[in-house]
Amino acid sequence: MTLDELEDSKTVTGARQVSKAVKRGDAECVFIAEDADQYVTGPLADLCSEYGVPAENVPDMVELGKRCGIQVGAAAAAAVRDK
Repeated sequence: MTLDELEDSKTVTGARQVSKAVKRGDAECVFIAEDADQYVTGPLADLCSEYGVPAENVPDMVELGKRCGIQVGAAAAAAVRDK
């Protein structure tokens, strides 16, 4: 999945909400900002690996936030399945 596809998907943002979506099995793909604090994103990357969810790195928190339709940066975002 690409950032362009993320814009057209239902999303959740923030490391905590993305982690919950991964654990519930709702996350299709996770995007992690490279400029975010590793203390926040490291465990999320490990969780994605554990649950078999694809994780893509993106260079910038601000760009990730914009792609999700929010006006602040996001350390992580996930495209989630519609229920």
